[in-house]
Amino acid sequence: MTNIGQSTVKYSINMATFDIISKVDIQKLDNAINTVIKEITNRYDFYDSKSTIEFDKKDLSIHIVTENDMRMDAIESVIISRAIKQGIDARCFDFGKEKYAAGALIKKDVKIRNGIEKDIAKKIVKIIKETSFKVQTSIMDDQIRVTGKKIDDLQSVIEHLKKSNVEIPLQYENFRN
Repeated sequence: MTNIGQSTVKYSINMATFDIISKVDIQKLDNAINTVIKEITNRYDFYDSKSTIEFDKKDLSIHIVTENDMRMDAIESVIISRAIKQGIDARCFDFGKEKYAAGALIKKDVKIRNGIEKDIAKKIVKIIKETSFKVQTSIMDDQIRVTGKKIDDLQSVIEHLKKSNVEIPLQYENFRN
């Protein structure tokens, strides 16, 4: 630290950083859902069906309405397969919500996971801290910043996270030295 007049200048060691995020490409997802709608309307087992699929871009959810459980399961599998073909990780879909009745039809809302929730972020930070890599982590809104002196440590963290079982798809961006 050097004093120059009234101001203080701090010398800092160059730290390498990157951000862990979980984002879904909305346009690719929209294309996948449109393909699902076309496929469902043309399938023989959905002939004369009252099934509808709507993608809400604002709320990031998919609303499915159909007649029975068999068709609901078929729609879910088509959504997953079409999303994978568009390069979207299937873990971004939260099919956990139960179906609910609406007269003779059943409905289901599928939430799209976009961003890292606080509890999942804490699990990721715990996974990183359990390793022997000399890095620091900080949770910032819906992403995690990882900082370290050695680029090798940061790359090792990425490889470790790819091997670990995290319930959401992760991307790594803003890699800076």
